[in-house]
Amino acid sequence: MKIAIVTDSTAYLTKEQYEQNSIYKLPLSVVIDNTVYLEEVDIQSKEFFKKVKTMESLPTSSQPTTGQIITLFTELAEEYDAIISIHLSSGISGTYQNVVSVANMMEKIAIYPFDSEISCSAQGYYVLEAARMAKAGASVEEIFQAFAEMQETMKAYFLVDDLNHLVRGGRLSNGAAMIGSLLKIKPILYFENKQIVVFEKIRTSKKALKRIENLLADDLTIGYPIVSTIIHCNAEDHAKAWKEQLETAFPDVRFELSHFGPVIGTHLGEGALGMTWVADRTK
Repeated sequence: MKIAIVTDSTAYLTKEQYEQNSIYKLPLSVVIDNTVYLEEVDIQSKEFFKKVKTMESLPTSSQPTTGQIITLFTELAEEYDAIISIHLSSGISGTYQNVVSVANMMEKIAIYPFDSEISCSAQGYYVLEAARMAKAGASVEEIFQAFAEMQETMKAYFLVDDLNHLVRGGRLSNGAAMIGSLLKIKPILYFENKQIVVFEKIRTSKKALKRIENLLADDLTIGYPIVSTIIHCNAEDHAKAWKEQLETAFPDVRFELSHFGPVIGTHLGEGALGMTWVADRTK
């Protein structure tokens, strides 16, 4: 069986990763001053954050349209027997559910949607593993079994400079934002039951980053090899500095660098920083 691997743009894979692994992309959109931009197609991160600085109101984001999904899947049906379509958490976007709806409509090809229950580089781990396994001839069932195993070791934590972005976008409760404003804390956020929630309330960014490092160290004691990604929201220098520090502190971990693009950046705000990791299945 020839399996196509599809994801949405919020995996924030590099151009090389898409091309080298034959991965197909469904872009989400950001709306800026009534103009719709497909992220990482019509607008890149640097240009997006430059535009945001001049805006009075925040941009909004939207999922791929049913038409976009049908068009891509119809094209893939000419070449593939099945599609595994991997998407950001259904708790923060309707993308996954929209793909499920299209999958139920189409008859020419078998479509297997997967809710990553997370986003960004963590979502990307699933995508890259699926592409690797599909290329090696694995079945849909074997790939979904790998997803279940990956979920057991997948972790992701992040900090934002301003919780109001998440609140206004409906991705975090007002109560959590109120606590952050009153106490001047830097809460560590993570995904729980597909939603973004507060993991712990920390007083400073420095202490919050150190807490995330300690969580990584805890998982290292379990003994499996780990790949970790530092993710930044238009804060590359800060992310690179943290990555260098981590590489010294944890020489056995393979560290990578990624970013929060326009759609996720709309909700996290500039300056957000995160780390995700999972058992390294390439070792």
